[in-house]
Formats: sequence, structure tokens, C-alpha cells
Amino acid sequence: MSQGDSGTQPVKKAIRTVTPSYRGHPDSEMNAIGIALFLGLVVLMVPLLPFLVIVWLISKLTEAFAQKAPIGEEE
Repeated sequence: MSQGDSGTQPVKKAIRTVTPSYRGHPDSEMNAIGIALFLGLVVLMVPLLPFLVIVWLISKLTEAFAQKAPIGEEE
């Protein structure tokens, strides 16, 4: 055994406070707010989804055409 290992358990220090200890509780109010915000975002994004898909497809098509035929180069 080493010199620092005396075989005894370290003493836990007591926390001196006048407030009762906090045990925790389920946060159902905050969960309800989070779910409401998520559903609000879904309601806003679903109508916009077709437009986002169209913009994404147009950008992919323009990228594909730009890579196949660079401007200013002839065969």
C-alpha cells in the first residue's frame, strides 16, 4: 500500500444551506410548449415544402449542366 492509501473512506462534506434540497420533477409544461412549437413549425413548413423541393431540383440541374459543358470551351 502507498502512503496516501490508509484504507479509510473520504469524509463527505455536508452542504450547509437553509433551502430544502431539490429532488427534481417532470417538466410537463415545458414539454407541452416544445411540442406546440414543433407542431407550429411543421404547419408552416409543410406548405413550403414543394417550393423548397423545386428550388433544390433546379439548383441540382443547373449544377449538372454547368459541370458537363463549361462556358467558353469548345470541343
